[in-house]
Amino acid sequence: MKCDYFGVCGSCALALPYEEQLQKKVDEFEELFGHRAQVFASKPIHYRARAEYRIAQGSYAMHRLDGAGLVAIERCPMVIEPIYDLMPKLLEAIKAKELMHKLFRIDFLSGLSGEVLATLVYHRPIDEAWEERAKEIEEEFGIKVIGRSRGVKRVLSEDFITERLMIGAREYRYRHYEGSFTQPNPYVNVKMIEWTLERSENLGGDLLELYCGAGNFTLPLSKNFGKVLATEVSKSSIKAAKENRALNDISNVEFVRLSSEEVSEALQGRRFRRLEGIDMSSYDFSCVFVDPPRCGLDDATRDVIAKFENILYISCNPKTLHRDLQELTKTHTIEHLALFDQFPYTNHLEAGVFLRR
Repeated sequence: MKCDYFGVCGSCALALPYEEQLQKKVDEFEELFGHRAQVFASKPIHYRARAEYRIAQGSYAMHRLDGAGLVAIERCPMVIEPIYDLMPKLLEAIKAKELMHKLFRIDFLSGLSGEVLATLVYHRPIDEAWEERAKEIEEEFGIKVIGRSRGVKRVLSEDFITERLMIGAREYRYRHYEGSFTQPNPYVNVKMIEWTLERSENLGGDLLELYCGAGNFTLPLSKNFGKVLATEVSKSSIKAAKENRALNDISNVEFVRLSSEEVSEALQGRRFRRLEGIDMSSYDFSCVFVDPPRCGLDDATRDVIAKFENILYISCNPKTLHRDLQELTKTHTIEHLALFDQFPYTNHLEAGVFLRR
């Protein structure tokens, strides 16, 4: 990647040419798992749709790769073009509007839709005078601006962007809220969604999804199944998922706030108030889809999904995936393994596994 700070800035911890760093990660993965995998590469530049930057001495700053403090940067070629183009202009406008005082960090959120949301985080109270000047920045650049200080969040227009993803021949829209989890690499995210669609295309029946988030996978997957029951523990994610369902006019998905342990109990007949109006016995689940956090699956969740004929598993941590597969392959066979370079120039690698009993 052509970057003035490559090998100095700690954001790119694996500071190698793109193909070399990808091959290194693939080799390590395949050695650990003993399986060949289909590999989905990322764009080598302008691929990241959310990022956080410290502000130090009037500049963007990142931690140095050698750990020796911060390195000042003008902008970052890792981020997608709408953020990359905005970075220097936004900082100059903040200085011109006299909004730099105790500005600690700027967080960016964008996507393939081109919308940008910038959150300005301060170590001081922000007031109406700040709001008036920040509103001028919103209007000048056509972006959304949020101000944060201790215990305060000032939303000038909206606290989300609307992302648009083309999956096959259909466009899906998603509200991505400030401060909530979203897939950081939208180009690879599309490849991940398309992979899950291909793997589940002929399964029929209904789908159970755990860790559904705001419906990133759920909504496209709904076309492959009669009905989908998608669960998640986060209230804010369930709220966004329901909004996204309405945005896309999808009617065969139910989003419910349940933990994986509660899902297990519900499958065994326990009633929950949050399942009011949902008849669990009406589902004919042919597949379970999981996309857990880095810690992977707990024992109870592994026991739940092992009861399903087909398992789709997206993992952001090969080590915990390897641990989980040691148990799941006692009852299931790995039919397909895929790798997604969600985080170029780092040691992180996303994986997808399709298992069948």
